[in-house]
Amino acid sequence: MAVLGGGLAGVAASCTLAERGAQVTLLESAPGLGGRLAAWPVEVAGEQFEMDRGFHAFFRHYYNLRALLRRVDPALGGLQPLTDYPILTPAGPLSFANLPANALLTLWPLMRQVGLGMTDLARVRIRNALAMLTWHPQRTPARWDGTSAEQWLCELNFPPAARMRLLDVFAHSFFNPTGELSAADLLMLFHYYFFGNRDGLVFDVARRPFGEWLWRPFEGHLAALGVDLRLGCPAQAISRQGGRWQVRTAAGDIEADALVLALDVPGLRHLLDASPLLGAPLLAPLTPVQPTRPFVVWRLWLDRPVQRTAFAGTAGYDILDNVSVYSAFHEPSRDWAQRHGGAVLELHAYGLAGDDEPDIRRRLLVALHTLYPETASAQVRGEQFLLRADCPAFPPGSAATRPSVGTADPSLVLAGDFVRLPFPSALMERATTSGVLAANTLLASRQVDPAPLWVGPPRGVMSFLSRFA
Repeated sequence: MAVLGGGLAGVAASCTLAERGAQVTLLESAPGLGGRLAAWPVEVAGEQFEMDRGFHAFFRHYYNLRALLRRVDPALGGLQPLTDYPILTPAGPLSFANLPANALLTLWPLMRQVGLGMTDLARVRIRNALAMLTWHPQRTPARWDGTSAEQWLCELNFPPAARMRLLDVFAHSFFNPTGELSAADLLMLFHYYFFGNRDGLVFDVARRPFGEWLWRPFEGHLAALGVDLRLGCPAQAISRQGGRWQVRTAAGDIEADALVLALDVPGLRHLLDASPLLGAPLLAPLTPVQPTRPFVVWRLWLDRPVQRTAFAGTAGYDILDNVSVYSAFHEPSRDWAQRHGGAVLELHAYGLAGDDEPDIRRRLLVALHTLYPETASAQVRGEQFLLRADCPAFPPGSAATRPSVGTADPSLVLAGDFVRLPFPSALMERATTSGVLAANTLLASRQVDPAPLWVGPPRGVMSFLSRFA
């Protein structure tokens, strides 16, 4: 079997298959594993670092991701717990620390924090509010997929300050602008992270660079399983010949009896465009898979300390979506900050309307200086600025046409965070879970027992009322 793509989805699929006796060839176009979680060497301020695509939150209900990571870090010692998930807005802060595990009991302390009173609640549109608690895998998309998340938020009729603090930060955290995101997807995310999540919204972060912590150990782990790992070897095209798959690469063709396509969205689109012989039954269902708007990760090495929370989501500060103080938790950044009396910060902006880098830089700096005024006098000793557009789009009206793991050919399966799953999931957890599901799908055709999967509640806490939401 061949797995194309060495990110979380591809590594999860490869581990699952190889652990159950399959012969696996894993192709990754980059020099190392990781995909969109990869790391690479850079020089900043005359010193060597590993750069990556920025801050990632390892939520505690990412059960399948954590199971995968335990292959190379059994105690998950590379993760550092954070004690809060603070939200900073001009209307005031919000904290997700110490909330009750019960979904319904979570509502009251959150409403108190944002100052929602009985008069405000009387103006809220009940049907929209009820939809947050009644996620149903069929009824919710049928009712809300044709509506944008922005329209749903406006119709909810929360007071502007409460919406900014409680809803906007969350709604902007998934790379898609709310005007181009399906309301059904936003409601699934509310269920998955808030009301169906018994582990809370507080999360862990990586202490060390991803390459050091994860990907070089995974190279050894996969080799020990017998996986033929081919790094720096992009798949150029695929075709079906004589009942087997042919994968064209610059180093020659690879044959396989089954394929897992675990590529990011641009990589998948490029491969499919180069493989017209696949035919309409396979290609047509993948046409809706497209990237959303660009996002930015900007890591800054500053010449003075910044004593702020390790991570904060933001709203109301122009395009700035969150700020991380990397030197508060990331060991190489902390070491640099201690040696130089400085700090390492990272700014994120998602769903950008354009890719004008000078304008993005200017607006992010203004937002940072407004949010953390002490940074206005800091000098930038080094920086890494990433502008990317490779995250999947989930536009209104697309739920019914999104591809799932299986395809028209039982020997070809899909994996990635763009794949539709039969239960709520998102981001790194969806990528990992889809990889395991893809492997299980291939294993089932060979009468091999599947790998276990862990999922949260598949329906909302009040899904029995979903017909009214």
